[in-house]
Amino acid sequence: MSKKSAKIAALIESCRGQALDAHYLGYFRCFNEGLFYEAHDVLEELWLAQWHGPNHSFYKGLIQFAGAFVHLQKQRLRPAAALFKLARTNLEKYLATHEQLDVAAVLGHIAEWLARLEAANFERNPFDGTNAPRVELSKG
Repeated sequence: MSKKSAKIAALIESCRGQALDAHYLGYFRCFNEGLFYEAHDVLEELWLAQWHGPNHSFYKGLIQFAGAFVHLQKQRLRPAAALFKLARTNLEKYLATHEQLDVAAVLGHIAEWLARLEAANFERNPFDGTNAPRVELSKG
């Protein structure tokens, strides 16, 4: 059982029994529903368990990617850009496809969102609550 809230624990439970870790799958479910804080929360346990593992930076980058959207939701544009950059640094360490994720596509999303923020000189939020990218896993 997750140490997180009952809602997060239930979400993780609903993703069990599949080929990939339930925390990992739950991240994408939350992210694609616009539940960015929850996406971060769901993946955090897996990231902490991988502290010295090969996927530590990968999970950290995904958490930062979701966290950037949390900042956008709260109108904190410069902190969002900072998290996008940290996510990019962590995800760039991996192949174009890793753990059934098109990492190259996520890096493309990061570049696009950074460009939007910088083009508006951090004065206008390009996120309207509905235009976040969808991040899907390939069939493995």
